[in-house]
Amino acid sequence: MKDLFDQSMEQEMEQEAPLAARMRPRTLDEIVGQDHIIGEGKLLRRAIQTDRLFQSIILFGPPGTGKTTLARVIAEHTSARFETISAVLAGVSELREVIQNAREQRRLYRKRTILFIDEVHRWNKAQQDALLPHVETGLITLIGATTANPYFEVIRALVSRSRLFELQPLQPAHLEILLDRALSDTERGYGKRKILLDTDAREHLLDLSGGDARNLLNALELAVESTPAGADGIIHIDLQTAEESIQKRAVQYDKNGDAHYDTISAFIKSVRGSDPDAAVYWLAKMLAAGEDPRFILRRLIVLAGEDIGLADPMGIVVATSAAQAFEFIGLPEGVYPITEATLYLATAPKSNSAGAYFRAAGHIEEHGLGAVPTHLMDSTRDAYGLGHGAGYQYPHDYPGHFIPQGYLPRDLQGQVFYKPSDQGYETQIAERVAAWRKQQAEGLEKKDQSKGKPSIQSAGDHNPPKPSQDKE
Repeated sequence: MKDLFDQSMEQEMEQEAPLAARMRPRTLDEIVGQDHIIGEGKLLRRAIQTDRLFQSIILFGPPGTGKTTLARVIAEHTSARFETISAVLAGVSELREVIQNAREQRRLYRKRTILFIDEVHRWNKAQQDALLPHVETGLITLIGATTANPYFEVIRALVSRSRLFELQPLQPAHLEILLDRALSDTERGYGKRKILLDTDAREHLLDLSGGDARNLLNALELAVESTPAGADGIIHIDLQTAEESIQKRAVQYDKNGDAHYDTISAFIKSVRGSDPDAAVYWLAKMLAAGEDPRFILRRLIVLAGEDIGLADPMGIVVATSAAQAFEFIGLPEGVYPITEATLYLATAPKSNSAGAYFRAAGHIEEHGLGAVPTHLMDSTRDAYGLGHGAGYQYPHDYPGHFIPQGYLPRDLQGQVFYKPSDQGYETQIAERVAAWRKQQAEGLEKKDQSKGKPSIQSAGDHNPPKPSQDKE
């Protein structure tokens, strides 16, 4: 039982709570945005309105999109017993207490228990495992809230037993509704005060809040509470005041979460897709959000080999030079070599011919390792005893520094793994490789036709040298 002192303290805390907490929606109709999950006729809305939320759910999305708000609305609409735990503060011992109380409520009053766990991804695997059997039996209906991707941060067993709902960042129109509501609400907002919010100040607050309702209301509160009323009793919030209240745009970016992987993916795909404008945009977003520049540079070096390759061999040189330059100068000036490498690679001709490695590796995995032909073996040790290296023709002894001979295992002669592109410098490579392959095919065909007879040596052939003089 709460005594008068407890009730008085709670009332006082409610009145002194931050504006964002006071203005938190209390009903489904007060929630703005998220129509894709709680719009009219949607499954979750029907379940809440009819108090038929029997299946556990996980709400995930960026901060300030209404996950906790939605959980509290469910608490107001359900006849079930509603418990709340913060995964940041609570552990298994607190969970055991909740489970024990849930058993008592079910046994004595046939009453269901809904457990809301905020930041559920903060619990480790063992803690999440402790919850699993009670969700599985239906003793607990879980509402988990997380800013992380539940497929990565919540154990698979819990995810499979829950319905997932993704909340999206609020749109400017949604934020404007919340802003006007806070200014006009006489009970929880600033409706009893005379506030003049200039148009450009309003636009600044809406623009820099980044789809985060909490960020918007916190900025408004700071602007109002820090601005004295004029002689006419009006609190005038101009652009300068708004800029002081929220100076930097909210960037939704978690270096270990979806934003990290999605943004680097967009960056790499933009460079690969030869769009320098998009590439620089995603680069700027990552650096503004505090991404590790070395991570970006490592990915650029990989891209230079994977997506540009021999179409422009300077690509990997530029990327590795940028990484080295960054180590010399660091941020903020280090942004220049990173940007230069990004623009160079985005505007370079593209080729993924380095995928030849994976075609060769796949062939080995499927067919096994091929034997090294005798003429390609090391002759410095076994030339006279086993004949290793016998028959090898030294290319530099021939016109054009090329002589057609087999370099693959005997049963793979003619197999093609490297496929030059028709881009950039690789077009020249393609011409040379095509000519060499043609000569090689013709030379091997003649050798096959000779049925093992000694081939006629061309000028430049010589007797097998001593091991110390062998040309490998």
